[in-house]
Amino acid sequence: MSDSITTINPATEQEIDTFKLISNEDAEAAIQRCHDAFILWSQRPAEERAEIIGSIGETLAKNKEALATKMTEEVGKLIGDARDEVDLCAAICKFTAENGPEQLKEEERSLFAGDGRGVVAHRPIGVIYGIQPWNFPSYQVIRYSIANLMAGNGCLLKHASNCTGTGIMLRHLYEEAGLPEDLFTVLVVDHDQSNAVIDNDLVRGVTLTGSDAAGHKIGERAGAALKKTVLELGSNDAYLVLEDADVEQAVKLSVEGRLYNNAQTCINAKRFIATEPVYEEFLERFTAAMKDVKIGDPMDEASELGPMARHDLREKLIGQMEESVDKGARIETGGNKLDRTGYYFEPTVLSGVAPGMPAYEDEFFGPVASVIKAVDTVDAVRIANESRYGLGGGIFSRDEEKAKRIAIDHFDTGMVFINSFGLADPNMPFGGVKDSGFGREHGGFGMKEFTNAKAVFLGA
Repeated sequence: MSDSITTINPATEQEIDTFKLISNEDAEAAIQRCHDAFILWSQRPAEERAEIIGSIGETLAKNKEALATKMTEEVGKLIGDARDEVDLCAAICKFTAENGPEQLKEEERSLFAGDGRGVVAHRPIGVIYGIQPWNFPSYQVIRYSIANLMAGNGCLLKHASNCTGTGIMLRHLYEEAGLPEDLFTVLVVDHDQSNAVIDNDLVRGVTLTGSDAAGHKIGERAGAALKKTVLELGSNDAYLVLEDADVEQAVKLSVEGRLYNNAQTCINAKRFIATEPVYEEFLERFTAAMKDVKIGDPMDEASELGPMARHDLREKLIGQMEESVDKGARIETGGNKLDRTGYYFEPTVLSGVAPGMPAYEDEFFGPVASVIKAVDTVDAVRIANESRYGLGGGIFSRDEEKAKRIAIDHFDTGMVFINSFGLADPNMPFGGVKDSGFGREHGGFGMKEFTNAKAVFLGA
């Protein structure tokens, strides 16, 4: 096994940097230092912690171009998307700084029996270990770490190997903004070392964003040690095109929803379930729009789709697509690698998608869309909910009130977008159900996931 990590630019296939793995002893020492920093940090008033969180947001904004460029170099995301990601990170810091002290304040309660009174206090539990993916190299880190730092916890990060440089840059920016040294620690470790981090007695919680397969492994490991987990896993998000949809709007947003972030997002639109009255029109117009997408260098402002992040990810996608075609799916457009340097793949539309195919059952983490025909609205909802996943989804309908009721009462996911496509909002909970994981981030929920809701009983 290699003792180092080499990052590669997916647009050029050129090496960027090499990072040496730390030793087991150095990993244990880093965890101890993070714990020691946590002890001091946890005793600081929430208002002081919030002030530093706000400063982190300002520092991210000040360094937006450098951070965005680093992300584009490491994972191939469009430079405009990378800048948007930094803006979202800064917004999360601002929201957390402004709302954190109120969310975490002590709450007095009367007791059901007796004359005493009670106090509920949300106290930090210790060092939280974040295992994060490559598709949003800054946002995924900000999402778990800023909430936990606000709560008073310490944070360890094992970032995806192909964006190690982004993780290290974030650590520098956190400390430049005034965060105490060692409170946010980047561990450059392999998978075996990562398991030892989970097992370490000083680590009190584990949060993972990744595939459902990884979620099973990490959840089992943390559960065996009785450690709290938050798992934000993959999905196969369904977008319903109902008979009363504005098809032009649905097509525009469906292309955006499928291809945003080079089509490598857990909450991308992936399955498009159109009811029979609009199915043919939607398929024809959606296929034409996907065919017209401009593929190019992610640093070029005019590009609409960049490369996939790694060679192996592209090969996996091709294998899923080919298996679906072998089982009866039809390629309406795309289906090929580009004959150029970089891990590029054409925007692809599959029709004739049916149960038993990867295009129906599994998550496609790349620019391949599945279009499925439903008889009517009830059938569309049934197909959407058949998935083992349940992160997000969407509904296109001119009757917004009807769509809202379907979303609230019938859509079995953590999030639903109506006549829109989105990723995350600092003021709204983010997370899923079923094989998409459990726990919530954002909207104040993430600040309390790894706190001890401590009950203190006072006499009369």
